[in-house]
Amino acid sequence: MSKSIFRRKSVSKILADVASGFSDSEHPGSASQLEKALNVKDLTLMGIAAVVGAGIFSTIGEASFQGGPGVSILFVITAITCGFSALCYAEFASRIPVAGSAYTYAYASFGELIAWIIGWDLLMEYAIGNIAVAISWSEYFVNLLEGFKIHLPAWVTMDYFSAFTAHEKVQELTANGHLADITDRMRIAASAWATAPGSGNIKFIANLPALAIVIIITYLVYIGIRETKKATNAMVYLKIAIVLAVIVIGFFYVTPANWHPFLPNGFSGVMKGVSGVFFAYIGFDAISTTAEECQNPQKDLPKGMIYSLVICTVLYILIALVLTGMVSYKDLRVGDPLAYVFAKVGLKNISYVISISAVIATASVLLIFQLGQPRIWMSMSRDGLLPKAFSRIHPKFRTPSFATVVTGFVVAIPALFLNLTEVTNLTSIGTLFAFVLVCGGVLLLPREAAVKGKFHLPYINSQFIVPVLFLIGVYFFRDNIMGLFSGTELHHKFPYFLFILLSATLTVLAFIKKLSLIPVLGLVSCFYLMAELEYESWVRFLAWLVIGLVIYFTYGYKHSVMGKPENAHLER
Repeated sequence: MSKSIFRRKSVSKILADVASGFSDSEHPGSASQLEKALNVKDLTLMGIAAVVGAGIFSTIGEASFQGGPGVSILFVITAITCGFSALCYAEFASRIPVAGSAYTYAYASFGELIAWIIGWDLLMEYAIGNIAVAISWSEYFVNLLEGFKIHLPAWVTMDYFSAFTAHEKVQELTANGHLADITDRMRIAASAWATAPGSGNIKFIANLPALAIVIIITYLVYIGIRETKKATNAMVYLKIAIVLAVIVIGFFYVTPANWHPFLPNGFSGVMKGVSGVFFAYIGFDAISTTAEECQNPQKDLPKGMIYSLVICTVLYILIALVLTGMVSYKDLRVGDPLAYVFAKVGLKNISYVISISAVIATASVLLIFQLGQPRIWMSMSRDGLLPKAFSRIHPKFRTPSFATVVTGFVVAIPALFLNLTEVTNLTSIGTLFAFVLVCGGVLLLPREAAVKGKFHLPYINSQFIVPVLFLIGVYFFRDNIMGLFSGTELHHKFPYFLFILLSATLTVLAFIKKLSLIPVLGLVSCFYLMAELEYESWVRFLAWLVIGLVIYFTYGYKHSVMGKPENAHLER
């Protein structure tokens, strides 16, 4: 019996568990296995469904304001970074075609503790991402209803805290005679407080549309992968059609002069949009959680991830060029940039089309992440790190039923009452952390010859390439490196210091051990994007990991399947 917190689960053990029906720890047997219903087209569409969502309808505006037309370069840089990670995911998916995504991959490469950390990290990524998407969907849906002259009471479309804060702020500004500072959004939120049922500070204010969409999506995910697939495919076809229409119509209103200068704030201005642009890419990795529901996971999963990433990148670049070509980049610091630019050029009716697209886009993102999170819980439960109920598979629908219902509650209740806009960066840092571990995990896998019918990551010797790239990076970022040891609030520079330390370590290892180039580049580029995120995101992220470690050492370590004596010989 191994007592090590880094005990690893061999690939053969992982595959044997699934083959024997261990996917349902309470009802073992082939009848309890997940249904294999997905092909490469379905996976590609799921990837697009997960990626093209709230990010392209909101955060692209801020990124364009910072970087100007040159933000299209940032989409390419981010796509390349995600591409490195996608190839590493594909390598793992080919070798370990089971549910669990990065969690399962980490268990096979790094060991149990790191697997728990990445699983816990993914739960945060999916849960907070879903809550934010549900709230975002509610806003788009309410705006869409307004276009059809359907007016919902303000107190059923937002959270309690936002309404209370706006009420207090409006009273303060009114008392001070600063009526001009009261924004439309603030006025709506204050009216929600004023008209909500209740008395005093006890009022019923809740985001009911957010609750409704989570219930609908959870039901779809609960009743089966086929139903989820059909709904996803329909939404993606409609969404892509609308996005293409927006691009085509928008190009007729492009003024080329708006593309000059292309980099108004230099390359540093472009990089300020990293968080927003990366948020627009989050999601392509979620389809790796459906590996057990793929007809041919070794072949189709890699294709699905790469195809969806390429298609989304092309759409993003075109939309970025349309936005910055229709109006000046200086006008794009708005929450709804697509609707804004069409209203700016006199096409207000197009905003209704965009609202429909936004509603569909965010619903499809919610669908994919609601699909992914229960499968992470299911995989952790199989290994004994969570209670057995989480790996229970419905006998009729053949989905992780209990985990799906719990996921619905975890997302629906906070979406009903909370405003989580300040913590959405947690989604980005959580995703990047997962990418870093997946890329690092590939470096620990033994090199294998290509097998027909399976994806295999091409090996490129990094012995001399990485040191050269490191030296080039040190030259171009020399001012940032020197600034690490001067100025105030040096602790805020700690993430960047970690990036430099990691890069230097990998450079040495690449030279000595001739590491594979693609995962090295993926690891470094993802950690660089992590270092560019605000310091507060790191603090919150580390706090979440501490909570997870407490749960692991009080429950997971004691109940781990790999910790049982009969499984000691199965460790790698």
